[in-house]
Amino acid sequence: MSSTRKTLRALVEARRGLLVPGAFNALSAQVIEDLGFEAIYVTGAGVTNMWFGLPDQGFMGLADIADHTARIRDAVELPLIVDADTGFGNALNVYHAVRTLERAGADCIQLEDQVAPKRCGHFSGKEVISTEEAVSKIKAAVDARRDPDLLIMARTDACATQGFEAAIERAQRFAEAGADLLFVEAVTQPEQIRALPKRLSTPQLMNMVIGGKTPITDAEELQQLGYGIVLYANAALQGAVAGMQKALGVLKTQRRIDEDPALVVPFAERQRLVGKPTWDELERRYT
Repeated sequence: MSSTRKTLRALVEARRGLLVPGAFNALSAQVIEDLGFEAIYVTGAGVTNMWFGLPDQGFMGLADIADHTARIRDAVELPLIVDADTGFGNALNVYHAVRTLERAGADCIQLEDQVAPKRCGHFSGKEVISTEEAVSKIKAAVDARRDPDLLIMARTDACATQGFEAAIERAQRFAEAGADLLFVEAVTQPEQIRALPKRLSTPQLMNMVIGGKTPITDAEELQQLGYGIVLYANAALQGAVAGMQKALGVLKTQRRIDEDPALVVPFAERQRLVGKPTWDELERRYT
């Protein structure tokens, strides 16, 4: 486990705009790994959307994200960045959440400063807790980890409610409290994207939400600016939904679907992705 944490820490500190997609279950994580990405984000919004069919408004609990983290950890070997929302309560709950997710296989745990129940960073109506309470939660997270290579990522949603300067001030306080990685969510202007790496010395993540409030920016440009991670938390989810709608739309209108790679992944490819050849070999070994 420590090797994936050391790997992730080195990738973040290199500040080369590491492109990280989000996974909402073990199969989506396997697809990400198979395509050659270097790390995976276990998305709270994705788990909430795909597991419960609900919007990202605080419906996910610690047990839900811990279970998904453990299943994904068992399925892939890449570093895992895990979305822990607000830490599911106060500083003591954060302490417990970090212990739980560290055991489940997280290599980095993301915590945010919203008032519970939280909501997607690109929804309206967000509120944030006081800076002092948020700092105490980051300190609890740092103290809770048993492996010093486990990364703590601190996210602030203050930009939407208190302004850009307030968000920078909060992020700096989080870094002083021990956060290894900073995430200023839902900035809305290109100049804000350019300013963050100049204003904050701790490595940062920039979140690219397709259809969200932050201008989509090329990963190469974000790399040149010095971002540690470029996150596409739900590109796989949005692509999967589009694929389901397309394939099932054809089934509804044409009353059949053949093995058309423009509509569905081939049967053999599906089996390859879930490791059937490996399980066949194990079956031969033990039979």
